[in-house]
Parts: sequence; structure tokens; C-alpha cells
Amino acid sequence: MNAFEFVSNFESYIDEIEEVIKPELIPILNKLREIDPHDVVRPDTWIPFQSNARGIVWSLFIREKRKAEKPISTNLLQ
Repeated sequence: MNAFEFVSNFESYIDEIEEVIKPELIPILNKLREIDPHDVVRPDTWIPFQSNARGIVWSLFIREKRKAEKPISTNLLQ
């Protein structure tokens, strides 16, 4: 799959994730919808399998989820 195909399928990969996550995680998924898929892959990117492309989007979701879990304060003295 080339970068053009990935960009075209990006929204459908997000839709697939939405079908299997808890409703309370939808706000995190909505952050992914704001991402321009052109910023995720370079024009010369080649993704060998569709499962790899899905994995890229899942990785973005997991990264956003972890960011949301981090405490606001990292001060250890509190």
C-alpha cells in the first residue's frame, strides 16, 4: 500500500477502532480524527500490508491514550 492509499483509508481505520473500544475512550479517538494523515506518512512511504497500516493508526491511538493517563503534576514532593 502506498501513502496515498493509507491517507485514503485513514478515517476507516479510525472507524474500525471506534467499533471495538469503550465509549469513554471516544474523546481520545476524536483527537486522532484531527490529525492530518499526510503528517503521518511521507509521500514515498510503502506499507507492505493493510494490517501494518492499521497498526500505525492503533499506535497513534495508544500513544494518545498514554498521554491522557499521565498525571498533570510530576512533582514527586506532593
